[in-house]
Amino acid sequence: MSSFVPQVCKVVKTNDTRAISTGMYCLTVAGFALWTTFGIMRAEWPIILTNSACFLLSLVILVKKLKP
Repeated sequence: MSSFVPQVCKVVKTNDTRAISTGMYCLTVAGFALWTTFGIMRAEWPIILTNSACFLLSLVILVKKLKP
């Protein structure tokens, strides 16, 4: 989960997303959304909390990447 924090900080500060793969972040965001959904369906708070945090962090990066 903490591996996304430095990347988010760098992207927010510099607005430089050239080195980031759009496809990889689309898959990452989708994966975290699915794991969060799975956690919700099973009412497993550790799965929900960690994956929703990762989802939000990776979504910030993806939105910055897709923004013109």
